[in-house]
Amino acid sequence: MASSGPAPVIRILAVDDHPVFRGGLAAIIQTQADMALVGEAGTGREAIEQFRRLKPDVTLMDLQMPDMRGVDAIKTICKESPRARIIVLTTYSGDVQALETLKAGAAGYLLKSALHRELLDTIRNVHAGRRHLPPEIASEIAFHAGGDPLTAREIEVLHLIAAGSANKAIAARLSLSEETVKGYLKSIFVKLDVKDRTQAVTVAAKRGIIEL
Repeated sequence: MASSGPAPVIRILAVDDHPVFRGGLAAIIQTQADMALVGEAGTGREAIEQFRRLKPDVTLMDLQMPDMRGVDAIKTICKESPRARIIVLTTYSGDVQALETLKAGAAGYLLKSALHRELLDTIRNVHAGRRHLPPEIASEIAFHAGGDPLTAREIEVLHLIAAGSANKAIAARLSLSEETVKGYLKSIFVKLDVKDRTQAVTVAAKRGIIEL
């Protein structure tokens, strides 16, 4: 009986704006006979260019990069290559951010704190066509699934609150009346189930609605 031969090597592209972190990924991947790091990128635009050139089997994508958001790079890649298999690597466990990346086309979501335990299995699972989402994030997504999402204007107000702006300054910045701003705040508090501005910013950041 003829031998089936060795399993094909999974070709991986690593995207992160920190060279030291990419080096850590390389060190983990190079220990595996069935994986090869074929390219690296430090920005979202570079990730798109490298993906087009290398056509990797699996792309490891950071979300926080200097030139464009990782989720926007994911959208571009998946629009051009619907079969692309992308795993998000992030320090953020927010349900809103995780859901946004999955909708953009990511197949996996992995917290950087779990890399040494889960990276290799996640790469193999995603390469095989399966999805990966940490149980705690999946639970958060399910918990908030029936909730009323914040509008674009409410998120804009939240960003200004996080920057320390008072109602009067927010009203001037957005060309609104102070009463309208107060109305947005009331709606934000209800949707996030909080009682004040500080809690609103904390919860919004935790869930990935805004970035601090």
